[in-house]
Amino acid sequence: MTAQAPAARIAEALGHRAPGRIPVDLGSTFVSGIHVSCVTALREYFSLDPGPVRVIDPGQMLGEVAGDLKALLGIDTEPLLRRATKFGFPLDGWKPWRMDDGLEVLVPGGFNTTKDADGATLLYPSGDLAVPPSAKMPAGGYFFDGIIRQQPIDEDRLDPADNLEEFGPVSDADLDDLESRAQAARATGRAVVASFGGTSFGDIALVPGMSLKNPRGIRDISEWYMSIRSRRDYIRRVFEGQCEIGLRNLERIAARVAPLVDVINICGTDFGTQTSSFCSVSTFRDLWSPFYRRINDWIHRNTPWRTFKHSCGAVEKFIDPFLECGFDILNPVQCSAAGMDPRELKERYGSRIVFWGGGVDTQHTLPFGTPEEVRGQVLSRCEVFSRGGGYVFNPVHNIQAGTPVRNIVALFEALGEFRGS
Repeated sequence: MTAQAPAARIAEALGHRAPGRIPVDLGSTFVSGIHVSCVTALREYFSLDPGPVRVIDPGQMLGEVAGDLKALLGIDTEPLLRRATKFGFPLDGWKPWRMDDGLEVLVPGGFNTTKDADGATLLYPSGDLAVPPSAKMPAGGYFFDGIIRQQPIDEDRLDPADNLEEFGPVSDADLDDLESRAQAARATGRAVVASFGGTSFGDIALVPGMSLKNPRGIRDISEWYMSIRSRRDYIRRVFEGQCEIGLRNLERIAARVAPLVDVINICGTDFGTQTSSFCSVSTFRDLWSPFYRRINDWIHRNTPWRTFKHSCGAVEKFIDPFLECGFDILNPVQCSAAGMDPRELKERYGSRIVFWGGGVDTQHTLPFGTPEEVRGQVLSRCEVFSRGGGYVFNPVHNIQAGTPVRNIVALFEALGEFRGS
């Protein structure tokens, strides 16, 4: 029997058909990736060239999963990322950089840092050391948090355009770059998962405007959450402007790469906490649904792409609204959150939405469990979610720094056992 190609395996899962082997993602998005230190550890474990490994998301310090490691692990996906990072500098001009624990990695040329008096590492918008920093990694830390640079709010002068400053038309140079990299991604034979940016409405990871040297508008996360209720018309106008820009960009991007892409990551806005949610379903339907629906409808009318919605936490009550918006895929399927039992999710929604994630808990089991506990959870989750198709295996969100390599290896050994390879 001819082995099924990775892209075909993903296509079967997206069509809610059971593929020959459960498809697997690692590193196709910034919410399904792995910390650069763990990539290095895996490369050393399997006697591959240990690096230094490229950091493809400078905020979370996620590492590039190169083709040789993907082949060894049986990964079925390939990322297609825009060249620009959320800090305003591009993913090019790679240079060495040493983390506090001594690990040497490769970072983009615009990744310029200083240290503060407490030993924290400061990162700068567009790499400009002459302006205040926009992100901070604590001493001994492994990723950056955005620095809130909220200016005093004058209600009479609050302008939605200020919260749209980081959005704009995709350039011809970026289109050329995307098309070239899309062709290379397609040539791998893996399913191409694109993250073009610009359609993540109200994602608090982006609200601080870390690419901007002098962010205006509402840039404090707490203020933003309060504004959903107290300044809803303002937030709606921000979303309206962002949606128009996003649709224009998608039209230009799709004209160049539509046949080369399988999945598009639309949005990383979280609606769930561990036990509850950040807003009500009625607020979601009023404020978010119209814009998600416009984006998804345009994509489904004009491209073959399946749309990917990320939301951590207890989001079972949002799954029907996500479906109403036209989303095809839900990630990361945080099974430890309230109301997110795998069997119940699969039974209620498995025929209507693709679950992409949920394969092993990255808060407790993977970083702190034993290899046997990891194996047991992986096999259990695969058995539940893969039944009847509609499932792509991925851990629950990114594999974090400090996760023992033996546990990550146990994860992939269990996958191999389940897949029969």
